This record gives sequence, structure tokens and C-alpha cells, in this order.
Amino acid sequence: MSPVLAGVLQLLALIAALALAYRPLGDHMARVYSSEKHYKPEKWIYKAIGANPTAEMRWPAYLRGVLAFSAVSVLFLYALQRLQGVLPGSLGFQSIDPDQAFNTAASFVANTNWQSYYGEQAMGHVVQTGGLAVQNFVSAAVGMAVAVALVRGFARSRTGELGNFWADLVRGTVRILLPISVIGALVLVACGAIQNFSGIHEVGQFTGGTQQWNGGAVASQEVIKELGTNGGGYFNANSAHPFENPTPFSNLFEIFLILVIPFALTRTFGRMVGNLRQGYAILATMATIWLGFTALMMWTEFAHHGPALEVAGGAMEGKETRFGIGASAIFSVATTLTSTGAVNSFHSSYTGLGGGIQLLGMQLGEIAPGGVGSGLYGMLVMAIIAVFIAGLMVGRTPEYLGKKIGTREIKFAACYILITPALVLGFTAAAMALPTPPHSMLNSGAHGFSEVLYAYTSGANNNGSAFGGLNADTQWFNSTIGIAMLLGRFLPMVFVLALAGSLAEQKPVPETAGTLRTDKPLYTGLLVGTILIVTGLTYFPALALGPLAEGLAS
Repeated sequence: MSPVLAGVLQLLALIAALALAYRPLGDHMARVYSSEKHYKPEKWIYKAIGANPTAEMRWPAYLRGVLAFSAVSVLFLYALQRLQGVLPGSLGFQSIDPDQAFNTAASFVANTNWQSYYGEQAMGHVVQTGGLAVQNFVSAAVGMAVAVALVRGFARSRTGELGNFWADLVRGTVRILLPISVIGALVLVACGAIQNFSGIHEVGQFTGGTQQWNGGAVASQEVIKELGTNGGGYFNANSAHPFENPTPFSNLFEIFLILVIPFALTRTFGRMVGNLRQGYAILATMATIWLGFTALMMWTEFAHHGPALEVAGGAMEGKETRFGIGASAIFSVATTLTSTGAVNSFHSSYTGLGGGIQLLGMQLGEIAPGGVGSGLYGMLVMAIIAVFIAGLMVGRTPEYLGKKIGTREIKFAACYILITPALVLGFTAAAMALPTPPHSMLNSGAHGFSEVLYAYTSGANNNGSAFGGLNADTQWFNSTIGIAMLLGRFLPMVFVLALAGSLAEQKPVPETAGTLRTDKPLYTGLLVGTILIVTGLTYFPALALGPLAEGLAS
């Protein structure tokens, strides 16, 4: 079987699996967030944290819950790392330096999971399981809660109430993420991923010496890192490591985990607003972009010219022979179009245009299908922008799902889409202008610039993957990327929740003959075009200096 055919068949199998899971998972999540029943374990959690799960919150109160919980999470994870040297089960590792501890705490709480350290050489069992794995669950649940709050903003009328953050956080964790993770961990263990709490031991003979390997609760952390679109690896090689991703089947299963909740949330959206066709329109937009990027990535990596590349069947540099080009390309697009950031190949070794596709996928705002929760609310903001543009074209007040998109709503949406580019381009410009940060670049020229641009794009968009050629373990990069991750995660949430509150206060507008049908293919095409044009106008100059210059020169 040719490598191209193998890649296409894997893609078709993935689409089939996602299609089978779409309806039951989407409906289940709609029931979870619409239910008024509280299970006994959930009541214990509410009592422990002193929360009243039945109290409705307006958007400022909901936002305070998000920010307070996240702030406490950052402080807890920072303290856990700083105390690692005196904690049991730390495998003899020392406490983490302050700048790196801040970067890691910000990273995992912001659902970014950027790592400027070697996991198997820095983090013991306590930090890995009691800190990082816990944040993999709750940071994903926070994103889902904010998305559901925005959906309620569309579904409700004449009220500013968006539900209860604590109830949404606990339900998302207990009823959605935990059950799937338990099943997924068993699948990964069956495939060969390790799951233990053993210490460091020496194995094999390599060039006259031995090699040290850590044990760890890898399978359980691997499944939630993918399911929650987190991305941080137990080992530095991430999902290219055989302990995390042992076989081609486990590789395809992990891609499925990355995509299944973001895609299924579109059905949850349709179910909660009472119009499944609206959910299908958002799904079609996400799927169109995802499939287009996947096809482009496979083409750039399979069709690259050169005798060595032709003998290998494509650009195999930096890719695992267990997976090949097709599976690596699919994985790469899935992780950069979501906020996952996991890697099963070395992104810096992709062709120039392949690296550009990875960058552009993140720069779209990671909305196709995007992160768990963040992909849906990011896409809905872009849907509002598209409706506004359509309204300008025909000279009538834009409406979406029966809600008028007025000055207030469009200001919130505009602020949302401006925050991340400002962080990415501002920090990249500062890093290139100052004398010290460029010393961290392994390469000069266009590829070196791409390394820095990729780092801040990944951080501000809460992705967490890296080009790999950049030494980001410096005070400058640990601090600035940490700031970019926190601002890139929580500032957009401010405007999303403010937008949700504004929409919930409105009364529904009756549909007329002049209302734009947002559940039709015409609108889907408009939405895809809006996303590509807005992103292109924002980032094209930076891309031209980096991956486009490199790709056209090769």
C-alpha cells in the first residue's frame, strides 16, 4: 500500500469515527448542561468549595468565578512546583526555578501546556499527577463552561443570567471528561502505553552505557491531554514517544480524542438553542477548514521535491516511521487547528509551507474545530462578525439566532478578535528587536523568525506546541510567553461573557423575509471566507517574512 493511500484511508476512518460519536456525545453534553439534577458526588464538591449550584449568575459574577478559580489554580500549581524538592514521590528532582514554575503554572491553567522543560527530567509523580493532570481536566472544563454560557446567551431572552459557573465546571469534569478518560486510558494501556508509579530505572545497552527511563501514570494523563485539547507530554518527545503513543492505532485514537468534543459541541449548541440546523452550519464551517488544511498539509509533505525525499516517499525528516507522513500530517493539523499542541512529529522539520500551515491554523484563532469550548465560542464570535458584514452589504440591522447584533455586541466581538494578534505580533516584534532573545534561535533567517513567531502564536492562542529549534527556557521567553498565555486565555473570555450577557438581555426578533438564513450553505461559505480574510489581513506580513519566504526559496 502506498503511503498516500494509507494516509487517505486513515483520514476516512477518522471521519467515520467522528461521525458515529457526533450525535450521542453532542446530545449527552446538551443534557448535562441543561439538567437541574445534582449527583451526590457533585454535591460533596459543592459543599467542600462552598458553592451554591442552583444560584443563577449574571456575566460579571460568572466571570469572577472563572478568574478566581483560575487564579487559585495558578498559585497552587506554582507552589507545588516550587516545593517539589521536599515532596514525596518526586523521583529526586529539585524544585522548579521561579520563572519556569510561573510559565508552567500559567501554561497548564490556561489550557496551553507549553513546556520549556524536559518532562522526564524535571517533574516527579506528585507534580505530574496532582498538578498537571488535574489542570488538564479543570482547564478544559472551564473552556466548556464559558462556551455553554455564550450558548445560553443566545438561547435565553430578557434576562442577564447565564447559569452557574461552579455547576458547569463540576458537571463538565465529572459527567463528560472523567468517564471518557477512564475508557480512553484503558484503550491506551491495551495499546501499550504505560501506567504505573515506578521510579527511574536503567534499561538496555546503548553505545557502551545504559539509558534511564521514568515510569509514570502516562496513559491516564495522555488521554485527558488529548481529550481536553491540552497537549503537554509526560515525556519531552510528547506523542512521538512510544510510552505515550505506541502504535498507529493509538495514534489515530489520540487524533479522535482531540477532535471529538470540539466537533460534537456544535450539536450541543444546536440542541440548546433549539435549532439543530444552526449547529450543522457551524459544523460544516469547521469541517471545511479542517479538511482543507489537512489536504494541504498532506500535499506539501508528500509532494516536496528532491531525490532523498522522493526515495523516502515524501518529507520524512522529523517524523516517526511508526506513523509515516500521512498520520503525522493529520495529527499536526488536528493539534494546530485546536488548542491541543501535542506533537507526534517535529514541527520545525516540516517543509517551509507545511510550517506555514501549522502557524496559520493557530492564527485562525483555533476555531476549526478549536479547543474544548474555546473553539465553539471563538467560532460563534466569528459568526457574529460574518452576520455583521452581511448586514452592511444589504443595509439592514444584522441578526443572529433571533438576536440583534448592535453596536455593543460588535464591539465585544471586535475586541475578542483583536486581542490575540496584538499579543502575538507585539511580543514577536519585541523579541526580534531586543539583543538577547534572538540568541535563543537555533536557525537564522526566515526559519529562525518562524521559530519566534511560532512560539508566541502558540502561547497566545493557548496551543502549546513549538517549532523546537527555539531555546525558550530563558527568563525572557518563560516570562513573556507566560504573560501571553494568561492574557490570550482570559481576556477573550471577558468579552465572550460580556457578549453572552448582552445577548441574554435581549428579546427575540421575529424572522422576516429579509432575515439572513444562517443555516444555509451560502452563510457557511460567507463564514469561511470571513475567517480566512480576517486572519490573512492580520498575519500575512508576518507569514511572508517567515514560512512563506522559506517555502518559496526551497
